Order: sequence, then C-alpha cells, then structure tokens
Amino acid sequence: MNTMIPVVLCGGSGSRLWPLSRESYPKQFLRLLGGASLLQQTLQRLSGVPDLGAPILVTGESTRFVVAEQVREIGIDNAQILLEPMRRNTAPAIASAALHALSLHEDPMLLVLPSDHVIKDRAAFAAALAHARTAAARGDLMTFGIQPDRPETGYGYIRAGAGAGAEAGARAATDTGAGRAAAGPVRPVLEFVEKPNLATARQYLESRDFFWNSGMFLFSARRYLEELSQFEPAMVEACRTAHQKGVRDIDFLRLDTDAYASSPDKAVDHAVMERTDRAAMVPLDAGWNDIGSWASVRDASDKDEHDNAVQGDAMLEDCEDCLVHSSSRLVTAVGLRNVVVIETPDGVLVMNADKAQDTRKIVNRLLEQGRSEATQHRQVFRPWGSYDCIGGGGRFQVKRIVVKEGAKLSLQMHHHRAEHWVVVSGTAKVTNGDSDYLLSENQSTYIPIGVVHSLENPGKIPLELIEIQSGGYLGEDDIVRLQDRYGRS
Repeated sequence: MNTMIPVVLCGGSGSRLWPLSRESYPKQFLRLLGGASLLQQTLQRLSGVPDLGAPILVTGESTRFVVAEQVREIGIDNAQILLEPMRRNTAPAIASAALHALSLHEDPMLLVLPSDHVIKDRAAFAAALAHARTAAARGDLMTFGIQPDRPETGYGYIRAGAGAGAEAGARAATDTGAGRAAAGPVRPVLEFVEKPNLATARQYLESRDFFWNSGMFLFSARRYLEELSQFEPAMVEACRTAHQKGVRDIDFLRLDTDAYASSPDKAVDHAVMERTDRAAMVPLDAGWNDIGSWASVRDASDKDEHDNAVQGDAMLEDCEDCLVHSSSRLVTAVGLRNVVVIETPDGVLVMNADKAQDTRKIVNRLLEQGRSEATQHRQVFRPWGSYDCIGGGGRFQVKRIVVKEGAKLSLQMHHHRAEHWVVVSGTAKVTNGDSDYLLSENQSTYIPIGVVHSLENPGKIPLELIEIQSGGYLGEDDIVRLQDRYGRS
C-alpha cells in the first residue's frame, strides 16, 4: 500500500472565536478542549494508521514557529513545514503539498485535514479512512461526508448517490476481491451544495442523501495534480514554480513569493471536487465538530448538570446552556440562558449563543478602527519564548519576558528606547555593548538607547524577567536585528 502523507492546513485566522483566537495566534493552536491544541489533536488521532509518512503542514510566516513548536511538543520531529507567502486558499496549498510529497515519495496518498476540527470517535474515523483509502488507491478523489444530526445552515453539503451501486464502490469491490461489504460505504458525489436556508436544511436532513462537507480529502498526489491541471493549469504551474524556487529556511520550506502570488485564489471544492467525475465520498459519524464558533465549542465541551460549559476560573449561579471561559481572572455569572462569555486579559466577549456566527462583525469593526486587539494578543509568542505587555504609559512600557531553555533573542539595537531588565527566575546571559555577563534572580541590568545587545537563556529551566522600556517610541518595529539564529530579518 502506498505511503499516506497527512497534509494539515493550518493557516486560517479563526475570527469567529475572537477574543481567544486572533490573527497572530488562531484557534488551531488553542487548547480549547483538553491539554492538546486542536492542531496537536489532529495529528494525534492518526496514531496507529498503517503506512503513515511524515506530515506536511502548510502555514504562513506569522505562525511558523508556533506550528514547529507544537509539532515538537507531541514528539513529531520529521514534519515538513511549507510557508505560504500569502493566502491563496486551499487548492494551491494542497497543490504545493502534493508537489513536495512527490519530491520525497513515488506517489503517496495525501490525507488532507483542516487543523481545527474535533473527532471524538477515533475508531469510526479510522474505519472510514480505511474505506476511503481503498477507493483512492483506484484513482478516486475521496471526501468525507458528515452524517447530519440537525438541520444546519452554517455548513455546505454534499449530495451523494447510492452506496453499494456506486461506480467507485463497485470498482473497489471488484478490484480488491473484498466484496461489497468493503465497498458499501463508498458513495459517488453528485454535487456540492452551498449553505442552505433552514427549510432546505430540514429537507436535506430527511432525505438521508445529504451530508455536511467536512473539508477532509484523500487522493493520490499525482491524481490530484492531474485533475487540477485539467481545470486550473495556471494554478499548477504557479505552484510548481513556487516549489522549485522555494528556499530552505531552518526547518521550513519558504515557497517563492512571486510565483505563488500568480496562482488563482480558489478552494479545492471549486477548483477540483465540483468539476471532476471521479469524486466519491465515505460517510463519517464520529463525533465531528468543526469548532467554527463559540456555540460549537460549547457543544463539544464537557458540561455540568445545567448544560453549562465552564473553562478556567469561573462561577455560575442559576445559569443554563452557557459557555463561560476565563483566561486571567475570576468570572461570575448569574441568571443567564444561552449566553457565551469569553474573558481574556485585554478583551471580553458577551453574546447570545444564537449569534455565534456574528463574532467576526466585531472583529471587522476593530480592524476598521485599527485596534491591535483584532489581531494580537497581549501575550505574543516568539521562537525563543514569549512576552506579555503587562502595563505602560506615554513613554514607558513593562513586559514580562519568558525565554525557553537554550533559546536566544537576536543581537539587536533600538533607536528610540532604552531597556532595564530584572531577572525574576532562571539565569540570563547578557550581551550589552562590548560586555558579556550572567545575571541570576533579583539581579538587573540597563541597556542604553543605541547599544547593541542580546539575551540568552543558558540554563535548564525557563528564564523569566521583567523588562521596563522607556523612550519616545516603543513600537515593535524599532528593532534593528544584526544576528538571529531563527532567520528573521
């Protein structure tokens, strides 16, 4: 059996889960349901799948180090990470992954997965995957249709033909000698349907021929590129050139900017799946949830006896059907019904759960006003660790900085600000002009304006320090990097 390569798409912004999900740290990296992030859960549920190759993850510049760190956290050290210079939707992202997979394997299967879904029944998922793999090995382009349990207006749908008599299913049964039992779940795709109104969604639910479009696919890398070349030749050429001209950057492959920019911007559904005559589907009933809104987070969470989902330091009295999430302080609620409350250090969202799809309207208004809360958390992650802006004024700013063991900030200088560092825990190795020295707990140092400096953690535990900035301009763009082990300019 051909090697199967997971292709995980992790470049989305997840604006409907604001204020927890933001452009710089979107929902796929959040630990919304347990100790692992949604991205990590996506990879972990593949444990035990036979003939599985190293995953390919497609992401952007701003989240590349977060992806690398989260993959390493779960013990995957052979992941291939492709960097899109800009977003061009799912069809070019998958094409780039297919080209990269073919540079490493003869003709692998590509299991295309969004990075932000929940699947509770791993056994059911593995069974559906096995059926899809048999059909994909014969050249079909497989997708997974979610068995609907309600008239949902927020999802696109797939209309499927008969199962046992489907061309794809019959072909798989005949070719493998496995009989109709093995091929029965495979059904031909008759059409992809856009999000319906409520009355139409009710009809779909009753018909049993309509399934939610999961956005998960399985096909051989070569077959996908053959079909895409037929319908979108310019896209294939742009992605091929972007891959050929791609540049290795530490653990990443950076696709060529100009070539990738010339690719059409299309989803894989519109570019291939709606146009091919070889699309087939396997039904999936495995506790799937796309975590597309705070209402879906509530539905996927563990609940108390009043159907409330409580995350973090929160206390509820006489509340029902609520989701309350606290990140940094005690949150209390009294007498609420069907309400979502999400607290972060720099923003609070309160809304009726029936309006969960409208969160992005708030994000759009924040963007229009140029407010940083739309895209940035107060805590900002970097390849060396993170910093948290805990206070500030007109000419000063206070940050809590955490440097991972063995990590080092760039050798840099600032034109407009001075910095005072106070070590809270751990050991700091400081470069300050021509001097190099160590600082331990409760020791401090001062970096004048214009002086070249760097900070490193030589120890075996995280380094935590307080940084007090002072000066006429305190923006993050006042950094002149002279050397950087992470390849940042």
